[in-house]
Amino acid sequence: MALRAPALLAAALAALAAAGCGGSSPKPYTAAATAPCLRGKGFANVTTASAKVGFVAAFANNGGLRATSPSGNTVTIAFAADESAVSGTEKSFRANATGVYKRHIQDVMSSQGNAVIVWTTTPSQGELGTVTSCLQT
Repeated sequence: MALRAPALLAAALAALAAAGCGGSSPKPYTAAATAPCLRGKGFANVTTASAKVGFVAAFANNGGLRATSPSGNTVTIAFAADESAVSGTEKSFRANATGVYKRHIQDVMSSQGNAVIVWTTTPSQGELGTVTSCLQT
């Protein structure tokens, strides 16, 4: 029976690893993987070009993305290296915001995983739901 315990433990650890448990972190979302979904959901002007996504998103480790929703609301997404880098990315968006936008940044900025999402105006629940459902690794 002493030989069974290590075998059972090894099998349990293998099952946890296969299930994504046991300390492995999820793969981060990326701009390149997210862009096709947004296009497919009717977003226009979807770009991952550094020159077009804005300063903060252009320097994000996993890329930046800018797109316009069917209602005309523009979204910028900065894909940080991982979830631990999100607060720094949010701080960068706050530091670079100007005017009325700076006073209302909490209304237009959110995050999911390693993605920091910033809108031109407060998004509808549908817009926000579409963007978060399109986040891809």
